[in-house]
Amino acid sequence: MEQPDDQNSGFTFTIHYLQDTFKKLPVKSVPFRPNYFSFLFVKDAFGNYTIDDKLFEVAPLTVYFTNPGNYRMFETYKVVDMCLITFDEPFLKEYVHADVYTHFAFLLTETVAPRTLSTEQFTMIEKIYRLIHEHHFSRSPYKTQIVGSLIVTLLLKIKEYFFQDYNPINEGNRSSQIVKTFKQNLESHFRELAEGKVKLQLRVQDFADMQSLHSNYLSRVIASKTGKSISNWIAERLVIEAKVLLQDQHLSVKEVSGRLGFSEAPHFSNHFKKHTGLSPVQYRKEYFDK
Repeated sequence: MEQPDDQNSGFTFTIHYLQDTFKKLPVKSVPFRPNYFSFLFVKDAFGNYTIDDKLFEVAPLTVYFTNPGNYRMFETYKVVDMCLITFDEPFLKEYVHADVYTHFAFLLTETVAPRTLSTEQFTMIEKIYRLIHEHHFSRSPYKTQIVGSLIVTLLLKIKEYFFQDYNPINEGNRSSQIVKTFKQNLESHFRELAEGKVKLQLRVQDFADMQSLHSNYLSRVIASKTGKSISNWIAERLVIEAKVLLQDQHLSVKEVSGRLGFSEAPHFSNHFKKHTGLSPVQYRKEYFDK
C-alpha cells in the first residue's frame, strides 16, 4: 500500500489510486516501517490498518495520516476508490515550506486515528488530490512546483478540518512526547544554524540536556520509536539544510560550511557527498542546470 515508486533528485513524492494497484483481493501486508509521510484518502473501501499497536478500520470518507517511523500493517478486502499520497521531509522542505513544522505541527505527531469527513468536506479534498494526480503525471516543466503548491492547499484544508488547535507536545505518552520535543529541538537548532544565530552543531548530549534526560535513554527512545538513531536524524537534517543553503548563489560553499557549524569546508564536502553521492559543487551545478 505504501511503497514510494518515484524518486527525484534527493526527494520522494508519489501519488496513485489503489484500485489500480490491488486487482486481487483481499490483500494483507507484512509489517513494515517506512521513512516517509503518507496520506490515505478513502472514498469507498473497507479493511483494517494497524499503526504500531493500534488497529483502525478503513471505511468510506476517512482520511489516514502517518509519519515516518511507525510500524504499519494493512488488510484490504474491498477497494473501489482510494488514493495514497506519500512524500518525505526533503520534499516538504523544498516544495512546501522550509519551516514546515511550524506551519503544520500535526506532521510531528506519531499516531493519528483516522478522521471521518462529511461528504462536502471529502468532495473538497478529492478535488485537490485529483488535481495533484493530474499534474504529477503531466509533462509540465513546472509540475513539481505545482504539486508542491497543491500539497500546501491540501495540508491547509486538513489543518482546517482536523487540526486547528493541535499541539503535538500535549498528545501521546511519555516516549511520544520525548520524540516530538526532540524533533522540534532539532528543527529549531538547524534553523538557527542556517540563520547564523549559533555557530556550533549540537551533540546528542546537548539534545538530552534540553529534556533533562540521560543521553543513552534519549538515544534508546528515539531509535525504538522512529527506527533511526539520533546521529542519523542529525545527519539527514544537516543535508536537508545544506541543500537549501546551496540553492542560494550568494553563498560560497565555504560560507555554507561555516553556517552549518563545520570548522573546515572539506569536512562539510565529505559529509555532504557521503549522504548524497554528490559534492556540494556538483549538487549546486545540477540544481541550477535544471
